[in-house]
Amino acid sequence: MDFDSATNEKMAANEANWNERTPIHLASRFYGLAEGRAPEFWFAPFEWADLGELGGRDLVHLQCHLGTETLAFARKGARTTGLDFSAEAVDAAKGIADAAGLDVGYVRSNVYDAVAALGANRFDVVYTGKGAVCYLPDLPRWASVVADLLRPGGFLYLVEFHPLFTALGPTPGPENAQDLLLRHDYLEGRGAIERDATRTYTDGPELREATTAYEWVHGLGELVTALSGAGLSVTSLRETELLPWPRWERMVPAEDGWWRLPDSEPRVPLLYALKAVKG
Repeated sequence: MDFDSATNEKMAANEANWNERTPIHLASRFYGLAEGRAPEFWFAPFEWADLGELGGRDLVHLQCHLGTETLAFARKGARTTGLDFSAEAVDAAKGIADAAGLDVGYVRSNVYDAVAALGANRFDVVYTGKGAVCYLPDLPRWASVVADLLRPGGFLYLVEFHPLFTALGPTPGPENAQDLLLRHDYLEGRGAIERDATRTYTDGPELREATTAYEWVHGLGELVTALSGAGLSVTSLRETELLPWPRWERMVPAEDGWWRLPDSEPRVPLLYALKAVKG
């Protein structure tokens, strides 16, 4: 990993923040590990159709955090590896996989060092997303890593929060109603955004020490251009109104336990799924 010192410091702050988040997430109702929530819960209805048959295929899940999704690939018969920069998360993921009786290999590494960390291993599928891309300061460099990890004919499958979703923010209106308005950037270009990460996106206590995190905005155009520049061909791009949890109070249940805005609201993309193949 060869970034300028300021970017390295921001990524180190993110690593410390995710290390401190890990025990909170392990105990949270959001992840539901104590309740035995199935790994498949975290997948949109269309993901398995897009991924196709995974039995006997080599798959790596980049930025896998606790491995709550990673386990689903092993259950589908893939030879599965998870990679994350948080030592605490990797240790937790190993314990979760062992408790589930699943053979998943976990590697601690910054995603930009994944090729060296994984050695000679190459993969049929690279999977990532749902809160991962915003922690990438350099998309072209990341796309090059993905391309290097793939075998010819292999593919990246990225399922991520839509840039429009991350640009929307609730604004109090009459009678305390909250209208969704554009409050944040959709497009890249303004550098890292410093976040107060004292509370994570789950339930549980506040963080005490590593309370700052940094995120980078990436538009869909930037993403597709980066992948194309790395020699990958985008074969599909879905946009969907579905989310795995109710981000706003007025969201309503959708198919398979996911959530969407009610019919009275405009239909806007909240999540996207991109598939890109290495020739």
